[in-house]
Amino acid sequence: VRYKRNRGFGPERIQLELNAKGIDDATIAEHLMLADNGWSNDARKVWQKHFKGKYPENYAEKAKQMRFLQYRGFTREQISSIFKEEEMSI
Repeated sequence: VRYKRNRGFGPERIQLELNAKGIDDATIAEHLMLADNGWSNDARKVWQKHFKGKYPENYAEKAKQMRFLQYRGFTREQISSIFKEEEMSI
């Protein structure tokens, strides 16, 4: 879990990979700690690194950024927390 998290993957993707390896759900949940606010911080770091901290200028760019983060395995709540702060600053 730590290795994949440090590589920029989110909890949903890590969970899928661990399930594919035959690890039971209870063990996965114990190590992922989905309620941890650190996942939102990780999503922000991945977003900043990939998109250089540039907020989308239109809906198409926003959708592209959100799809990228979903592919990396972050939840909708974690992704939306990034874009909510941008909307508040406008």
